[in-house]
Amino acid sequence: MKRSLAAAVLSATLLLPVSAQAVGFGLSVRPTYRTEIKPLGDNIYEVKAIGSSAPVNYWCGIGDYAIRQLRVPRPQRIYIWKAYEPGARTVQFSLEPPPGADTTPGYSITVKRVGENMSASSAQNYCYDNFMDFGF
Repeated sequence: MKRSLAAAVLSATLLLPVSAQAVGFGLSVRPTYRTEIKPLGDNIYEVKAIGSSAPVNYWCGIGDYAIRQLRVPRPQRIYIWKAYEPGARTVQFSLEPPPGADTTPGYSITVKRVGENMSASSAQNYCYDNFMDFGF
């Protein structure tokens, strides 16, 4: 009886990772968003994408950095200070709104509009997405 219980627990434990990967349109896509964050001074941070340059990668990077490293409160707004630069694959973010920019939040996730913003917790939540936006 103990052996069959142990065998059942062991087999269930071995099956858990397989079950956990079966998410997201049956593709088993589990992206790992990776970024490099460089403080530029005056509460401006440059985020460089490694791998995917999907907007969620940049927002995940700055949101996670702001909460874990800078210890900002979760409702703290994070603003795009300088929009996406294709050659450099960087976006600059700030904890302060850029002067003269429209800071009305949009309905799409973008890194191409100066002034676009979201809360630190909303940005960090993109780190936990299980399906990457491939832009189609």
